[in-house]
This record gives sequence, structure tokens and C-alpha cells, in this order.
Amino acid sequence: MNMEMKEKKFVVDESFVTLFPDAAIAVLSVGGMKRAQDIGAHEADEIRAFLESANQEARRFLTSEVISENRIPALWREAYKKFPTKKGARCSIEALLKRVLHGNPVPSITPTVDITNGISLKYGFPIGAENVDAFEGDLHLGVMKGGEAFWPLGSDKEEPPLPGEVAYYDRAGVVCRCFNWRDGQRTAVTDHTVNELIIMECIEPERVEELKMAMEELAGLLSQYTGARIRAKGVVTAGNREVFI
Repeated sequence: MNMEMKEKKFVVDESFVTLFPDAAIAVLSVGGMKRAQDIGAHEADEIRAFLESANQEARRFLTSEVISENRIPALWREAYKKFPTKKGARCSIEALLKRVLHGNPVPSITPTVDITNGISLKYGFPIGAENVDAFEGDLHLGVMKGGEAFWPLGSDKEEPPLPGEVAYYDRAGVVCRCFNWRDGQRTAVTDHTVNELIIMECIEPERVEELKMAMEELAGLLSQYTGARIRAKGVVTAGNREVFI
């Protein structure tokens, strides 16, 4: 493993493992991706077609017209009950599936976002992306003391986590609140981001192999269409709690 990959790590804290002993976190660190305007029209069309197909495939996760009665949203709502959350906080995969349920497919945004949203829909796992270069030291997933610095995307004020809340964080504060609900402005990915960390979470131990398949397909699509260089990838569990990024 080269020195570039040893500069920072992603670490799952013991406090998280205590709450979610069976969780698996897929981690994909990529660099050198093309900007949206540098991706050819034919490739962009193929990415949009992939997203459209994923919107259709996601219907397999929807057996009820009530979003909370479907297995994946229900599992994540139960998971959120294990720690204090901001009122109304929901896992990101629920928002995507809700659009599909209501006949309002997830739309095309940019090629890289379309690829990650497509994988999320196809496999039913939440996915988040962060700017690796904006991290202050290692990235952790654990339980917060409360009051750590956090300025969420789309907000005009700080909204620190609650005591006992699960969040991604680094030395400078929180990166994503309520496990996988709301990203912060400081580490947000833009079209000028050079190095990204993409994280996909699984709380169903019987689906860990699917998680690995999803990570491999995501890595392949990003390499194929955006020229992404895979810096590191791995699955973090209670028995393997850190990976270089």
C-alpha cells in the first residue's frame, strides 16, 4: 500500500460497533474524476440510461404504497431509534425510494451523482460522498458528545449534533449528521472536487455480499465513465474497523 493511501484513514469507533455490531460499511476512495462538462455526450446518455433502469429496478424494494411499511425504510427507521436524532431525520435511501414509489423517478443531476444514485437505487443501500481533501485528519463514525461543529448543506446556521447521536466526524467537527441523513458544507463534493470518498452502509448482515457487489459495480462505472482512479476500497466491520483512504 503506497504512502498516498496511508495519509488518512476511515475508522469505525467502538461506540458505533456497540450500537450496530452487524453493520458493514463499504468505502471507496477515488481520485482524478472528470468534471461533468468533460464527459462526452454518448457517455452521459449511457449514464442517464443506467439511472433510468435503476429507478425501475428499485421497485423490487417497494411492496407497499406506504413508504414506512417497506422493508428497507422500515429497517432504517428502526436503526435510527437506537440513537437521538433531529426530528424528521430519515436515511437517504428512503428519500430515493419514496420518489420511485410516488411515480417521480430520481432525476439526472450530474454524471457522477447519477452513477451513485443509480447504484443506491439498484441495490437499496444508502450512499454518501465527501471531499477527502477537506477532512481534518482521519474520518470516524461514532457516537457524539453533542455540540460538535456542524454546518449542514442548505442551512444558514450551525446545527450541532445531539449528545449520543451517531455521526461521521473528523478533528474539525461533524461531516454527516444522524448516521447518513445530512451532509455538511465543509466537506461537500462539488464539480471541482479532486478526491472523493464514497461510503455505502449496510445494516443487514445477510446482504453484505450484495454490498460488496454494489461497491465493485460502482468502482467499475466510475472508472469507465469518469476516468476515476481507485485509490482504495474495502468493507469495514466490527472485526475490521479501519481502512486507509
